[in-house]
Amino acid sequence: MTNLATQADLEARIGRSLTTTEATRAAAYLTDASALIRGYTRQTFTAVDGDVVELRPVGMRIRLPERPVTAVNSVEAIGWGGLADITLPVGSWGWDGIDVVEITPFDSRVWINFPELDLPDSYPDTYRVDYDHGDADVPDDVVAVAASMVLRTLLSPSLVEGMTSEHIGQYSYQLGQFAGGAASGTSVRLTEADKDALRNYRRQATSIQVRL
Repeated sequence: MTNLATQADLEARIGRSLTTTEATRAAAYLTDASALIRGYTRQTFTAVDGDVVELRPVGMRIRLPERPVTAVNSVEAIGWGGLADITLPVGSWGWDGIDVVEITPFDSRVWINFPELDLPDSYPDTYRVDYDHGDADVPDDVVAVAASMVLRTLLSPSLVEGMTSEHIGQYSYQLGQFAGGAASGTSVRLTEADKDALRNYRRQATSIQVRL
């Protein structure tokens, strides 16, 4: 999966090219930062076509987990009353253009194209949705957080986590303080300030996702 920031983003922020050693470390740190951001927000950010998820609805509404949704391609009822999975016909569901798919009540006056089956009285409790989502470009504030996470670690004077000062003979220096009072070492971390910057992207409620 594409990282949420690039080496060029790092270099633009420090005003110089990375050294060979820094570039090698930065590649791993960018991957780590991207994974932490995606794990916290539960968002991919980059464009994905044909993502398939299995979700339980709330009533007749299915809220899709990733934003922005750019298209909903198909909706299937899964294992309805012991039947095979059924692709819902066009017109039996609608997308609100944001992130909600609403299923039309199961009525023969509406579902004129529905297969001739002996359907259960209850509604399906799980649906499979194929949809497209994500931005063509990673949002600027997400890039900024990813780059900041990497640079805090990359530019740390020591690779020893927790070290705040060092003495070598008559020479000594004090390291900058990392959140929590310790140097970051080689670990990329998501700070509370980072979480605050990403809070608007974090989904607080959605349909329950079923493990594929």
